Amino acid sequence: MDYQQLITFIMEMVGTIAFAASGAMVAVDRAMDIFGVIVLGVTTAVGGGAVRDVILGIVPPAMFQHPVYTVVATVTSCVVFMILYLKKELLQGHNRETYDKVMLVMDSIGLGIFTVVGVNTGIAHGYMDYTFLLVFLGTVTGVGGGLLRDVMAGVPPYILVRHIYACASIVGAIVCVVLYRNFGAVAAMVGASAVVILIRYLAAHYRWNLPKLQRRIKDDRKRSPSTQKEELLLLRGKSINTAGGILFQRLSILKCFEILPHRYGILTTFSMSYTKTFPSPI
Repeated sequence: MDYQQLITFIMEMVGTIAFAASGAMVAVDRAMDIFGVIVLGVTTAVGGGAVRDVILGIVPPAMFQHPVYTVVATVTSCVVFMILYLKKELLQGHNRETYDKVMLVMDSIGLGIFTVVGVNTGIAHGYMDYTFLLVFLGTVTGVGGGLLRDVMAGVPPYILVRHIYACASIVGAIVCVVLYRNFGAVAAMVGASAVVILIRYLAAHYRWNLPKLQRRIKDDRKRSPSTQKEELLLLRGKSINTAGGILFQRLSILKCFEILPHRYGILTTFSMSYTKTFPSPI
């Protein structure tokens, strides 16, 4: 193993640990058991690489040819589970902010490293001149595991709703291709990873987000009292032909007879006679 392969292997291990930790933290936050934590941790760590290998026609994918990545992801997930199991307060109160910061760091490191690993894998298989394919492979490898993690956890995919995520991976993949063609593999992997991590940090710090449409939700508190009264009367009018509507009206009248004597000093016995005159239809 030469120094280039060694650096690649070390970066893959760091990325695997970082992504496995982020997946395990999401699983713990969703109150999954230890098996669910392991599944989400492993999926996050090797899921993007598996999708990349299928695109390149690498069968079986690298996660099965080299189980060391799956083993490392499993051990990392178990360690995260044990830490959060023994220190449950880390997920509560003011510690929640620390949890979010750790999640951001782990996810950003994993995204940067696996983006360049995806590009490097495509180049190693003879696609050096296919820029679009290389960028696509880098992006899929970077965001694929996190996308699978969020779908399995039942939360909105991180790449679609939180800050600049997939765009950071795309920019990193382009930088990796350019640096690889001019300065070699090591400079490309280190430089492009740093670019992705930097973009993610700046996006989180300055709250950078892509433009999106806000759905307007009706709020009763924003409507005038007259509008609310009209809607209530309309609802009562629509329900008058039903047994439930008739009963609703009678109960409303009876309630008025209960309130009037106390408020205005009026003596009335209509409530009992009303009930006898109009027996319940139910």
